[in-house]
Amino acid sequence: MAKKYFGTDGIRGRVGDYPVTADFMLKLGWAAGRVLSSNGGGDRVIIGKDTRISGYMFESALEAGLSAAGIDVRLLGPMPTPAIAYLTRTLHACAGIVISASHNAYADNGIKFFSSEGTKLPDDVELAIEAELDKPMVTVESHKLGKAERVPDAAGRYIEFCKSTIPLTFSLKGLKIVVECANGATYQVAPSVFDELGAEVVAIGVDPDGLNINQDCGSTQPDLLREIVLDNKADLGVALDGDGDRVIMVDHKGDLVDGDELLFIIALSRQQEGTLNGGVVGTLMSNLGLEHALQSHDISFSRANVGDRYVLEQLKKSSSLIGGESSGHIICLDRTTTGDGIVSALQVLAAMIKSGKSLYELKAGMKKYPQRMINVPVTRKVNLDSSAVVQDAVKSAELRLAGKGRVLLRPSGTEPLVRVMVEGEDAQQVSDEADNLASIVAEAV
Repeated sequence: MAKKYFGTDGIRGRVGDYPVTADFMLKLGWAAGRVLSSNGGGDRVIIGKDTRISGYMFESALEAGLSAAGIDVRLLGPMPTPAIAYLTRTLHACAGIVISASHNAYADNGIKFFSSEGTKLPDDVELAIEAELDKPMVTVESHKLGKAERVPDAAGRYIEFCKSTIPLTFSLKGLKIVVECANGATYQVAPSVFDELGAEVVAIGVDPDGLNINQDCGSTQPDLLREIVLDNKADLGVALDGDGDRVIMVDHKGDLVDGDELLFIIALSRQQEGTLNGGVVGTLMSNLGLEHALQSHDISFSRANVGDRYVLEQLKKSSSLIGGESSGHIICLDRTTTGDGIVSALQVLAAMIKSGKSLYELKAGMKKYPQRMINVPVTRKVNLDSSAVVQDAVKSAELRLAGKGRVLLRPSGTEPLVRVMVEGEDAQQVSDEADNLASIVAEAV
């Protein structure tokens, strides 16, 4: 059954445009409370958010709806998405709710749910919540109303968890690290994690005002991080996105180290210590260089559809532990249940410490193919498979690449865009093919 509200990453859109409205969130809290309590999962839900201004409004609306359904609420305030997954488990809540639009600008917002195990809700539970939304809202009797309270030590709990994902004997002493928090949900916890592990921390993007989340900063716009790393002669930089589930790094030369390269570093380190267990899962967008580099070390590689939900499904299906996306959304199932930017960065730092090599040296083991991606704006949902003009253009491009590259067209699951990606050995050819395809797609949509 098709979902009406839930997409691949929860419910997301522009604030004020249905369903990202206060009245809908009130009803959503109530509907979720009804379903979750009927599943026998307890009567407590935790709510966390990033730093965008609309979070206050939606936090209050969800709290009211959950209370009306008889569900107790624990409020975390601004906390990274993976922290909410972790705290949902450790606080024994029946679910966790994240108010965030991840790497989007402040004018967007959204809702993501975690199960009591700290994983995304199954499809059948999301469908059950949608079915409940169609019913009239009925408040429980007054003596059954849910109560709400703050969790004062949430940040400290999560900081300690992050530190526990690398060996106790490891220290970051002697490393200067620039930590870029995108004026988002990690602004309080991320600098503390690296500082408490001994690093000299230069923290930027830690002054949220409700409107500047992801603004010219964060994992999607790392130019500022590069500049600060070079200016401070730092050993490396860590850029997180607005909700903290993605990470991109910069080496001491100012070169970007993306999710594919970080995934390679983590996987190779796990193999060398004998804890890899299975292969590595990437996505349709993962660079061919990652696939070839892993194969050269006898590490199997498979591709899932784009989206952490699908990476996680493939990891479980193949009994593997390490997977991720080029965007820096990396899942280490041997450490936690979901993508975690801080935890992923710590795994890379652990690999540096064990090997005695710099980030620049570690990433050199993978040679990336030239890749160009162009985002084509759209105003409606499109079916590119039904466009003969677009499909003919794709086939022609693949013929010209002569088996030495890839073409991928993919509607974004979170933004009104079609992503046009071309990859191959020749950078100029890749750029030309991408430009041509993007113009054809733009005309078609």
